[in-house]
Amino acid sequence: MRCSEYVSKENGFKIAEIITKKYAKTFYFSSRFLSKEKREAAFSIYAICRMSDESVDNENPRGKVQRLRKIKENIHSAYNGVKLESSVWISFKESVDKYKIPEQYFDELIDGMQMDLDKNRYQNMEELYNYCYKVASVVGLIMLKILSSKDKCAEQYAINLGIAMQLTNIIRDIKEDFARDRIYLPQNELKKFGASEDNIFNEKVDENFRSFLKFKINQARQYYAKSEAGIKMIGDMRSRLVVLTMKELYSGILNSIEKEGYNVFYKRAHLSNIKKIMSALKIIFKGGYL
Repeated sequence: MRCSEYVSKENGFKIAEIITKKYAKTFYFSSRFLSKEKREAAFSIYAICRMSDESVDNENPRGKVQRLRKIKENIHSAYNGVKLESSVWISFKESVDKYKIPEQYFDELIDGMQMDLDKNRYQNMEELYNYCYKVASVVGLIMLKILSSKDKCAEQYAINLGIAMQLTNIIRDIKEDFARDRIYLPQNELKKFGASEDNIFNEKVDENFRSFLKFKINQARQYYAKSEAGIKMIGDMRSRLVVLTMKELYSGILNSIEKEGYNVFYKRAHLSNIKKIMSALKIIFKGGYL
């Protein structure tokens, strides 16, 4: 049997699910509340987002620009009727066609990934917001197309949730990002609190750095709060449940960081499976936005 006979959207959805399960454990946990069709679409989109991210985070510095350019070309091909020879890309095309996801969203996403190749320090929150919008809020806008909402106002709430989640990632991953010579923490904010890159280099959590992290965690929580009203605008209960679960689990990472005394260098903050299950059950029984 020829290898080409294995190329299909069905196989693409399976591969995308494997990628999502491996690299996006929180989202994979939350996604089980979705219908099969929406879940497959979400996985196929995430797989391409992950491939884009990996193309610039890969430890091999050679060819990063070319790898990212190739992904952008494949996205363009998926939108313009060019024959696709990979199952993952075929499933991606199926999803963007079905849910009418604008190609512009992926152009912005790739621009955000390109920033990781061109920029490794951020002077202020305005610069960081632009980055967070492109690599996270745009994904929220894509997911909104899949989850469905007839209210145009829902887009701003999705943007706010994306900013909140990316800020959470940045706070959690300070050590890992520094290993790649990236500091996303705004330089002017570090200076304001009397902290500096030396805190990160020496893994020193002094009172100044702790105060800075309290400030950033509060900022992330403000964005989570500004996303809440949009959840009611999402079309069906199962989709709302996914967004609520993602919001609760991600904001729970901030709680974990606080409980560890803001020592983001000791270990990577995460929620155990039992905590994830308890959070989901709390949402279901509480009812709130459902």
